[in-house]
Amino acid sequence: MTARPVRIAVQLQPQHATYELIRDRAAELEELGVDILFNWDHFFPLTGDPDGAHFESWTMLAALAEQTRRVELGALVNCNSYRNASLQADMARTIDRISAHGTGRGRFIFGTGSGWFERDYDEYGYEFGTVGRRLDALARDLPVIEDRWGTLNPPPTRKIPILIGGAGEKKTLRIVATHADIWHSYSDIPTMERKLVVLADHARAVGRDMSEIEISVGVLDSIAHRTTADADRFHAMGATLFTVGLSGPDYDLSVVPDWLAWRDQKNP
Repeated sequence: MTARPVRIAVQLQPQHATYELIRDRAAELEELGVDILFNWDHFFPLTGDPDGAHFESWTMLAALAEQTRRVELGALVNCNSYRNASLQADMARTIDRISAHGTGRGRFIFGTGSGWFERDYDEYGYEFGTVGRRLDALARDLPVIEDRWGTLNPPPTRKIPILIGGAGEKKTLRIVATHADIWHSYSDIPTMERKLVVLADHARAVGRDMSEIEISVGVLDSIAHRTTADADRFHAMGATLFTVGLSGPDYDLSVVPDWLAWRDQKNP
């Protein structure tokens, strides 16, 4: 049994739905007891009608931060390419502060990655470049973001957790080992076994204790709607954060209570 408690997140993919429905589903999910609400940082739908309804990530997160009271929230994941590092830090600090109403402690998770969806870049005028260059930019910008959090007035209410998404073994997992509080991937079990070995090697190389990094798994349809057997195996390997992805136009929440019940069975 892992030392960390199991947590369940839901990614409300901001596509093919009205904002009002997204807002209402977020309220329902908080009431159900999910631990984290995520959206994603894209400008167009990733599934369904490619020109369907879609909303921007950060402005929505600020609204959800004001609306909610308990859940943590963030993007799964922010694209590092779309905004300079200091601006990202300031936006994250601001949402952290917005989310602290009532308790004084922020609930924002800085989920980030190097970017991959070429249409976002092309239509919004960003340079797509190469995978390697985008990862190099992420490695360059994360220290800037962390430094900026130390200079802002007022500062963040807490050390904002950094979640890094991706599984590239040479560069991405090295960045994870250096900076991340949470590592997120959509891996099958054999892949996860291999990636964890690689991540542990990188952690040793940078002088990091692997236990400091929470392991996060995206819940695919193959386990979300059938059985928790695979989830049990992921948990036995050290994963403690499980994210169910839901898309508009309806956001069917029916699978969520089963995941929350599974979480509660796993936690003391």
